[in-house]
Amino acid sequence: MLSRLAVRSAVRAPRATAAPVAVRFYSENAFNKKEKAHEDQYAREHEKKQLEKLKKQIAAKQAELEKLQKEHDELDGNQEKQ
Repeated sequence: MLSRLAVRSAVRAPRATAAPVAVRFYSENAFNKKEKAHEDQYAREHEKKQLEKLKKQIAAKQAELEKLQKEHDELDGNQEKQ
């Protein structure tokens, strides 16, 4: 029985592998173009909001850095006087 399984598995032809093919999942009609345009617009607005949020965070961090730099300069000046 074991010898039959070994012979059968050795005789099988190798499977042909299918190459990946680019497939369009939508047809070119006005509705799909409009839907894609809305999706693109949403993505742009979302990215714009994220950039604005990051700019605000950068400005806050810069203000905090300036404040800490002033405190450091004041402490450094006080130590030099002593």
